[in-house]
Amino acid sequence: MTESPAQFYSLPDGVYVPTVAFFKENDDIDLEATQRHAIHLAEAGVAGLVVHGSNGEAVHLSREERSLIIKTTRAALDQSDHHLMPLIAGCGAQSTRETIQLCRDAASAGANYVIVLPPAYYGGLLNTSKIVQHFYDVAEASPIPVMIYNYPGACSGLDLSSDAILEIAKHPNVHGVKLTCGNTGKLARIVDGARPDFFVAGGSADFILQGLIVGGNGTIAGTANLVPRACVRICELFNSGDLKEARRLQAIVAKADWVAIQTGFAGVKAALQHFKGYGGEPRKPCGLPSGEQMNMITNGFEEVMTLEQSLA
Repeated sequence: MTESPAQFYSLPDGVYVPTVAFFKENDDIDLEATQRHAIHLAEAGVAGLVVHGSNGEAVHLSREERSLIIKTTRAALDQSDHHLMPLIAGCGAQSTRETIQLCRDAASAGANYVIVLPPAYYGGLLNTSKIVQHFYDVAEASPIPVMIYNYPGACSGLDLSSDAILEIAKHPNVHGVKLTCGNTGKLARIVDGARPDFFVAGGSADFILQGLIVGGNGTIAGTANLVPRACVRICELFNSGDLKEARRLQAIVAKADWVAIQTGFAGVKAALQHFKGYGGEPRKPCGLPSGEQMNMITNGFEEVMTLEQSLA
């Protein structure tokens, strides 16, 4: 039985959290932790959630598990009176055909948007025009709006230029971009060159304020799994004109984010387990940090976790 596609609406400005994936000891999806974490983030005031991003171990999930996590997250938001909160699903794959299938699956499971990495495995055979056409084909076939995900670290170093992103953005079903490349100059060029309703987000918590200053709409930041209120507060301070306090908070968040950048999604999960009591193991062959690396995580997050608790 095919489910009805999710409702489409414009993305509100603010903080979006690419959630981590939760697993039981037997390696099955932990549905209870998935729901609890989604509600916790929604109650903290974030603008939306992203599943199956780099933090969400998308490459470790089967097609069926992807749909299950989307359904579980959407149900948790709806049941906690956050039915208007956007849910974005990562749907990147190496072929155009599989990417389209994942987009259709995501829409049927309850996602409102999809976010797509460019194919890069056969990067030597793919020039910019082929990548642009890939996004056009996906956008044409996707039943819900498409966002571009520019993350060289996950794409064998492929870094889409602002020119390429603006070309892809011409398609009417392409509605935004996440820039994990960290290039705020690129972010400024896209804000200036894209249509007014095109959502432009930084992809890391260490440049939330910088992105807002040049006209960005917000951030999609993995560290917000741990400190959603601190990230939201930076946006609020910017909007109210209190740049001095916004800079102070941004510096605290950026120091913690550097720890997360060095330790990846496993570091975020380890910090969740240490500070929040849940998080669990990644899927093998990945594992949680230990020893000196774990000490770096706990010490590196201590200041920002104090800030987060003060904002609760």
